[in-house]
Amino acid sequence: MLRRPLRTCGAVAALSVALLLSSCTSGGTAVKGKAGGGGVGDPLFPALGNGGYDVRHYGLDLRYDVAEQHLDGTATITAKAGEDLRSFQLDLQGMTVTGVRVDDRDAEFSRKGHKLVVRPPAGIGKGKEFRTTVEYRGTPEEMEDEGGGYEGWVKTADGAFVVGEPAGTMTWFPGNNHPGDKAAYDFRITVPEHYTAVANGELKSKRTTGGRTTYEWHNAEPMASYLATATIGRFDVQESRTPQGLPLYVAVDPKEAKASKEPLSRLPEILAWSTKLFGPYPFSSAGAIVDHTPERIDWGALETQTKPVYAGAPDTSTVVHETAHQWFGDSVTPKTWQDTWLNEGFATYAEWLWEEHEGGRTPQEQFDALYHSDEDDARWDFPPGKVPTAADVTEPPVYERGAMVLQQLRNAVGDKTFFSILKEWPAKYRHANADSADFVAFCQQRTDEDLTDLFDDWLYGEGAPDWEYEAA
Repeated sequence: MLRRPLRTCGAVAALSVALLLSSCTSGGTAVKGKAGGGGVGDPLFPALGNGGYDVRHYGLDLRYDVAEQHLDGTATITAKAGEDLRSFQLDLQGMTVTGVRVDDRDAEFSRKGHKLVVRPPAGIGKGKEFRTTVEYRGTPEEMEDEGGGYEGWVKTADGAFVVGEPAGTMTWFPGNNHPGDKAAYDFRITVPEHYTAVANGELKSKRTTGGRTTYEWHNAEPMASYLATATIGRFDVQESRTPQGLPLYVAVDPKEAKASKEPLSRLPEILAWSTKLFGPYPFSSAGAIVDHTPERIDWGALETQTKPVYAGAPDTSTVVHETAHQWFGDSVTPKTWQDTWLNEGFATYAEWLWEEHEGGRTPQEQFDALYHSDEDDARWDFPPGKVPTAADVTEPPVYERGAMVLQQLRNAVGDKTFFSILKEWPAKYRHANADSADFVAFCQQRTDEDLTDLFDDWLYGEGAPDWEYEAA
């Protein structure tokens, strides 16, 4: 994600902020959630996600009427029970549920806030794989935050701009809406002819019948729900391959084509540069979606897996930021929203490295400029490893001070070890989840330097640390 000044991508929605910040009565934890529980104990969003099962695959069949802004959906969710389940819950905001089946048998269901409570006709034993099918319809809700930002299924003049960080995904399909539960996805999206529907992964088929076109997308690698998209509009589409053979799919709204041309033309170069720094690209395709969004969308981009979504033409630095997220955030995903600095700190540091690569300031010079700046001290409002509230999850400490943690780590361990960490960290946790404690332990195992004070001060300490590491 990339923030624009004073606004954030994926900010908390006022529509459901009270709900998201309150614990559900049947909550659990991200790892040991109670069977069937709603909420997985996320420290910032305790009501998001559900305990008792692990999703393996989502099959989403979506039929969208652009003119009527109406969505008919069928979600087929394959999951494995972590406990004996008499019931379980899914996250779904709004929409009308018309039927639920579990293993092809009708199931009872009820609604409680953004929770869809499902009671299968027979209990599901621990370790058993089961398939839930939910039929639903309606007009997906945009989620608006207190400052006027939007996420979820955001209506545009020619379709929908679909982004989900941190909670908006549940406005358009039911699921386990928490980054700790990643799954594979298949999308079947039907839209009026002459519209394009873009989702994650690779386009497997496109066919037009009776004035409507169906796009089938396949995303094989595990993906957190907030990274899913089904963006719809009138796009200029270019399909190509990088010199290394990686498939690229780039969809650009014609209104944004001219301004997007130069930054997006550098995507193959940015991917190659990133691969040298961070190791093998973690997915089977890449690309971008550039939409022409309403004025109320005042943030920059979201790192939707394989195809970042840009709210308007990006600059090259933004493309670098969102490309870095494919390693840091998409492949290695935080266990909870408390650890989002592992996404944003790394992506911001990638921007610093790119600036140096382009002949600009070094990361140390950028660090120094921030550390000694007296114009804006928002980066010291809280430590990146202890985000105080959900409203702070995309604030400057997560980005700027998160990147400063990495520069101080580089100074402490030296360039050789540091750049090894940049490759080995996403390799060890490829397509998995990790938290700050994992990262601290990972770094300490790779150096004889005692990193305790560094992380205590820079990652967890309040205010601006009053010392700096000298370069090793």
